[in-house]
Amino acid sequence: MTLFELQAWLGHRSPATTQHYVAFTPTRLARAYTEAHYFQRNLRMMNVLIDQAAIKNGATNALWRYYDLGHGLCSYEFFDQCPHRMACARCDFYIPKESSQADLLASKTGMIRMLQEIPLTDDERAAVDGDMVAVERLLKRLETAPTPSRLNCGDCKKC
Repeated sequence: MTLFELQAWLGHRSPATTQHYVAFTPTRLARAYTEAHYFQRNLRMMNVLIDQAAIKNGATNALWRYYDLGHGLCSYEFFDQCPHRMACARCDFYIPKESSQADLLASKTGMIRMLQEIPLTDDERAAVDGDMVAVERLLKRLETAPTPSRLNCGDCKKC
């Protein structure tokens, strides 16, 4: 309904009276989003391998966190912000599970498995839920986007 139709339906004399009932304050809008679980719908839990030995040794440029992608591991420190996190195969930080390096990491003593919540975009969520059109659309968009590089990532100044 338009504001004027609602005004007539409610029997208000002034549109200002009707607006009082339909106005959304930022607090009311945030509460509505929270009650609808809007923010949780795009979160997924993912396995992460943590190398305790690397943390204890305090090596500033050592890799210590590996995101388990199922088909491989990602050692990019800012994985949760990476646009390529759904198409990692051509990235320098990607370690295929079939590789001996991935096997060594998984069997290394001091490695613990943890879960981390990762926010997904709507396209990524559709792809995770099995929408093949969304997967193709996502891969097409990422074809020309540059991947993070160990040689010049620039984000952490450690690579």
